[in-house]
Amino acid sequence: MTRSGERIGVGLVGHAFMGAVHSQAWRTVGHFFDVPLVPDLAVLCGRDAARTRASADKYGWREVETDWRALVAREDIGIVDVCTPGDSHADIAIAALEAGKHVLCEKPLANSVEEAERMVAAAERAAARGVKAMVAFNYRRVPALALARKLVADGEIGEVRHVRAVYLQDWLSDAESPMTWRLRKETAGSGALGDLGAHIVDAAQFVTGGLVTGVSALTETFVGERPDERGGRDRVTVDDAALFLARFDNGAVGTFEATRYALGRKNAMRIEVNGSKGSLAFDFESMNELSVFTDAGPDSGFRRVLVTEPGHPYLEGWWPPGHLLGYEHTFTHEVADLLSAIGTGVDPHPSFADGLRVQRVLDAVQTSAGSGSAWTSI
Repeated sequence: MTRSGERIGVGLVGHAFMGAVHSQAWRTVGHFFDVPLVPDLAVLCGRDAARTRASADKYGWREVETDWRALVAREDIGIVDVCTPGDSHADIAIAALEAGKHVLCEKPLANSVEEAERMVAAAERAAARGVKAMVAFNYRRVPALALARKLVADGEIGEVRHVRAVYLQDWLSDAESPMTWRLRKETAGSGALGDLGAHIVDAAQFVTGGLVTGVSALTETFVGERPDERGGRDRVTVDDAALFLARFDNGAVGTFEATRYALGRKNAMRIEVNGSKGSLAFDFESMNELSVFTDAGPDSGFRRVLVTEPGHPYLEGWWPPGHLLGYEHTFTHEVADLLSAIGTGVDPHPSFADGLRVQRVLDAVQTSAGSGSAWTSI
């Protein structure tokens, strides 16, 4: 058990989009939640010294490093937060765990099952020394989705039968949008599948309590080349869209869709669960609401639950009822849970093993799609 109020040094690797939201979380968590450790924003790491220093000044980090190995070796760092592209997750996380640092790693856990298995093995070895590891599926920390999980676990909708999960964005719909690391298999592992599909696989398993046991899938790349930074064209080597059917170990069946080509959809992460006694529906673009159906009377229908009450998950730290939360709060909840786990000695969730389970589903989707949508067991 760590003494209340003890400071712990945090080192963040990566300072772009995820680095910004993680910085916000580390900077604010202690102001809203009674956590047993006080995060010290010690070091921000990036490859370009000038850009990293500018980001550190903007986001509140004290020092900078340009080599993640130097960050991991520092004695003043107790937590390493990995916000880099997927091709470096395994190297950084394993080195940090072996150095005795707690690790928070962005999703998907890795670019391959083999990398994820090595990360799980490192986490298990580190756990024997009291070192914690958690994968950053932030949508688990949306209060409405956490409430949905509780309702399912409490039996409010009965036996789970159907799961429908989609994640729709449109930021790649312009064929002349420039090439990024997210469109290269060697850095991203996969496209919409890993970027968006990982989230809905984890959310579906989290809410229902079931695990995906098999899939039948197809993937599609709509734009094969994009402008690169040199003024030429570069080949896209990942999927633009992924769709698959799934079975769960609790007997439920599911459909999943992930795309970055759904014009007009900015961040429509949706899940609906139908059970033998009722249904639940959630859309992140209305993230403070959960639609609940539990009354099968002749005049019944879904009711809108505004998930902002003090008794709802995570709301004890925030505003009066009806005052809405946003995307950034999910990351504050994430680091609050990690700090609490470290301080109390419990295992945090989602664990690296949970991340590996998602990685196995992603791998099965790619295998199924590559073989012409053949059923692939996990």
